[in-house]
Amino acid sequence: MSALRPFVLEAGLGALMLLVFVVNLLARREDRRSAAWIATVGILVLAVVSFACRPAGAALGGRFVQDGLALFAKRLFLIATFIGLLGGLSLSEHAFVRRAGEYHLLLLASLLGMLVLASSRDILLLFIAFELMSIPLYLLAGFDKRRAEAVEASLKFFLVGSVSTAVMAYGLSFVYGATGTTDLGKIAAALEAPGPLLTLGLTTVLAGLAFKIAAFPFHMWVPDTYEAAATPFVAWLSVTPKAAGFITLFRVYFEGTGSSAEAWMPIAAGLATLTMLAGNLMALPQQNTKRLLAYSGIAQIGYMLVGFAAASASGTAMVLFYLVAYVFGNMGAFLVVEAVARVEGSTSTQALRGLAQRSPLLALAMLLFLLSLGGIPFMAGFWAKLYVFWAAAEQGLYWLVLLGALLTVLALFYYLVVAKRMYIEPPPRPDRVPLPTTLALSVILCAAGVVVIGVYPKALVMAALRVAAPLF
Repeated sequence: MSALRPFVLEAGLGALMLLVFVVNLLARREDRRSAAWIATVGILVLAVVSFACRPAGAALGGRFVQDGLALFAKRLFLIATFIGLLGGLSLSEHAFVRRAGEYHLLLLASLLGMLVLASSRDILLLFIAFELMSIPLYLLAGFDKRRAEAVEASLKFFLVGSVSTAVMAYGLSFVYGATGTTDLGKIAAALEAPGPLLTLGLTTVLAGLAFKIAAFPFHMWVPDTYEAAATPFVAWLSVTPKAAGFITLFRVYFEGTGSSAEAWMPIAAGLATLTMLAGNLMALPQQNTKRLLAYSGIAQIGYMLVGFAAASASGTAMVLFYLVAYVFGNMGAFLVVEAVARVEGSTSTQALRGLAQRSPLLALAMLLFLLSLGGIPFMAGFWAKLYVFWAAAEQGLYWLVLLGALLTVLALFYYLVVAKRMYIEPPPRPDRVPLPTTLALSVILCAAGVVVIGVYPKALVMAALRVAAPLF
């Protein structure tokens, strides 16, 4: 039994996928939402189980580890997935009712890839897990085939994703060719005397990973995909694959490079600078809320890269903290947009006009999410930005911290434009915005996460520090 301990969550998710598949076969052809409910409840159970799991020994010859970092990441993935599935239970479009089993199987398959990815300490297993995570995402982005824009966004996502996969595979081949091993621990030993081939390989891998986290200039797929795909799926897509990407960055460039990790600080700092600048500047003119949140999300990735550029235990821990805060703030904002769009038939910022008069609690939740994303005290996002800047300052990156602080102030402009729409402009009609129970619960969970972490961040900070310390 001890040999199976590292695979408890993956095995549980595999069993859940099999159950969803069987239920989908037995359900009525016209309405298969029973599979959706089973998937949602099953993920909730797995999330609870994950908090009972403890670090276990390595498996598969050291290629698969269930260490503190892996468990932290898997808990984050499961919580985000539960919120996304809960928010999507009320989707009434034909594709999400009749093909609910297919939708949830694809999403669970992508989640399985993330769980394996978090535990991968071998570049071959890492690549396979990345593809298991990514391929279902291309299908899910265009799941509603009746909408031409969804199909177009899915195709664009697939084409850019395929190029990034090829780039990553190319880089990994160089890494293997230079070291003769796929084990990250042995690659770290080889980096004590790095050659040009190994450096080229790791640089190319970084470019491939930059696509996965939507860093500039590898962000091209984000705005169109976010705007066209189903909003509950986009809420999940905007956080979980990016979190998986950052876990991989930590594995490869900290755990896999050993004492040479600091050599990547200038490249990471440059990538953070470009991503923060581009994301914030492109968000300013947006009139569609989903596109605004898409570019805002790119900027948020830039802030996280500030912590990555610190190349330290505190920087890594604060990125993990940031990811948790980002899950609640960003998913919550997208779910509010979904609630309003169901009534107004639009995701434009104009659709939010007068929301405070129509549905005061929903407007308050959206305001909390915007304040958190903007880094206003004392929301979760405030501590997230403060801590990553602090970690970067400890490593002497004062210029990067100053730039990040200035761009945080700039970002408040477009967040407050949305708040102005909700609280100052008159509503187009006086009726309330109806909120399905499951969607309301998901919004409440996100709002609670933003507030609780904002009021008491210490527990999460200490947990993040504990799992980050062994990497260094």
